[in-house]
Amino acid sequence: MTARTALLALLLAARALHADEPPLLRPDVARALASELSGESAKRNLESLVGNHRMRGSRGFRAAADHVAAQLRAYGLPQVDVISLPADGTQFYGTQKGRPAWDADFAELWELDGEGRPHVRLASWESMPLTLAQDSESADVKADLVDVGDGTRAADYEGKDCRGKIVLSSSQPSAVEKLAVEAHGAAGIVSYAQNQRTAWWGENENLVRWGHLDSFPRTPTFAFMVTLKQARQWKDRLARGERIPLHAVVKAGRHPGSYDIVSASIPGADPARRSEEIVFSCHLDHPRPGANDNASGCATILEIARAFAKLTREGRIDAPARTLRFVWPPEIEGTLALLNGRPEMAARIKAAIHLDMVGGGPETKAVFHVTRGPASLPSFAYDVGEALAEFVNRETDAFAAGRRADYPLAAREGGKEGLAAQVVELSLGSDHQVYSDSSWGIPALYFNDWPDRYIHTNFDTSANIDPTKLQRAAFLAAAAGYVLADAGSANAQALWQTVRVRSLRRAATMLERRAGLSAADAAALVRFQRWYERGMADSLARFAPVPPALRAEADAHLALLDRVWGGVPAPLPAAVGPGAVVYSRNPAVKGTVSAFGYEYLDDHYPKASELKLPGFTGARGGGGDYAYEVLNLVDGQRTAADIRDAVSAIYGPVPLDLVVEYLGALREAGLLEDIVSPKDVPNASSLMELKH
Repeated sequence: MTARTALLALLLAARALHADEPPLLRPDVARALASELSGESAKRNLESLVGNHRMRGSRGFRAAADHVAAQLRAYGLPQVDVISLPADGTQFYGTQKGRPAWDADFAELWELDGEGRPHVRLASWESMPLTLAQDSESADVKADLVDVGDGTRAADYEGKDCRGKIVLSSSQPSAVEKLAVEAHGAAGIVSYAQNQRTAWWGENENLVRWGHLDSFPRTPTFAFMVTLKQARQWKDRLARGERIPLHAVVKAGRHPGSYDIVSASIPGADPARRSEEIVFSCHLDHPRPGANDNASGCATILEIARAFAKLTREGRIDAPARTLRFVWPPEIEGTLALLNGRPEMAARIKAAIHLDMVGGGPETKAVFHVTRGPASLPSFAYDVGEALAEFVNRETDAFAAGRRADYPLAAREGGKEGLAAQVVELSLGSDHQVYSDSSWGIPALYFNDWPDRYIHTNFDTSANIDPTKLQRAAFLAAAAGYVLADAGSANAQALWQTVRVRSLRRAATMLERRAGLSAADAAALVRFQRWYERGMADSLARFAPVPPALRAEADAHLALLDRVWGGVPAPLPAAVGPGAVVYSRNPAVKGTVSAFGYEYLDDHYPKASELKLPGFTGARGGGGDYAYEVLNLVDGQRTAADIRDAVSAIYGPVPLDLVVEYLGALREAGLLEDIVSPKDVPNASSLMELKH
């Protein structure tokens, strides 16, 4: 086949993908899902969840979990369980140290008058639990307020007597407590930390942001969260020399508890594939109200479970070949606990579909994303999500513009604008990164809103949630899950067609990225892209044997790509020195380096704060992105230099010594094992003595 003929075939295939029915789904399944899934039903469940302050292991979390379990049983799901795993501050789940449960009974912050009597109540657990920082401990303190500004530098405390006082800081309490409380003897903290930085950062003076303290403190303390407006008033008064006496009362604390994870499943119909699972994931924890983050994702997969149970029970769709599983853990730490604590479940999961913030209406300024998995783990699942998102974008845009749309996916109580979903490369920050970590290698699709100007604040309310958005997110996730649950030899050709068309887009993007790179980095980019596209084709075999004819077609397509980017550069000469070291992962410690409320590397490597890679910024990623993929790329075969080249292809060039230093730290922390030991490599007597 000539390159011209192959390109013509691809153009025809792309046109076929733009038919009136969703790609990869039978029309009867697509129409059944579209008609059954309800944004209004999802929002009603969301409104039940937002009344609970859903901290890990807390009474509020358990109340929300009980609601989810009760609804699942009412919906007729045949298997509903609550998996309880210890969360006591000592139990490890791979890289996650299980944080003890935390509950609060009472908390108030008052400003006192000149006679020491209560004058103005500034914070109340009863009226707004968000005003008490998570992991606060019991206290009854009357003390003056001291402004320490940012509070994260020693200079912020110069000339200020903080002992026994309450400090006012613009930073998160967890960033302040060691200096303020441990070093300078402050009794507690009041924070006016602003919301996560977006274009709207600091714009709304009335937001109260979710606050955190250390879950494993050497000096337990308490912290209250106030608005920027309140803080500015205080700062002006303190600058004039005025004394501000406060009274803080807290009845709260950490205690041994459990991660209570609701799990439900719909058994697969194919006896040969029933033991394999597609998991729908969310995270149930977060402060009250926490509507978009993440009651929206929780309510949406609950709606998906309801719809699948009803449609299969009524015979309107065939039960999927593989089992569908639904889980509601605490964010990241709960998923790490689940996959480590239930390894037999982890072994059954073929792919994950994760929903975290999927309902933000216009007031939130949210942009909906369909996020691909890591480049270190190629999978056709990402192209399935992309194809479905493109279809829903076309249909909902046509509906909004008054044109014919067979799939408007518009709730009666919701908006009518187009979805405008953006398909993007991997972004970190939720449970999808746990599934895709190389400990398990489970490809994950991630549906999420970003930015959202009300995330982690008292304004993240159900009033800002759009039922139409919930319905569309539910359709996309349900459709993707059904396609993956049925993926096999019978539909391998259609799946490959979806991958094949999109691989040319990726090739074009790669050519754009290649421009301006050094010759060595350009060659590394091409080599990695070819490895990735081969991995996309090979990923079909994770689900079922690939027919020989299809394998030949994939080989021919890869040969076409080779011609598109001008051939594949020859491999580099074998690495020498530190770059020649080869590692494998320690199978006894599974999970991401960065967990939740606990940093494994900080606890197991004394110089973690001095590592250069986490602070590095590349062309398309930050230090956390590089660090995540560096660990994923360790496979017992790649040298440190190979890993550097691969992660440079993903995020932009990075110095080899940063990668070598980071890998050495992971080894010292026990996450990696030597395949080729540093002592056996010339000029590598001490990896950690490299100079930058």
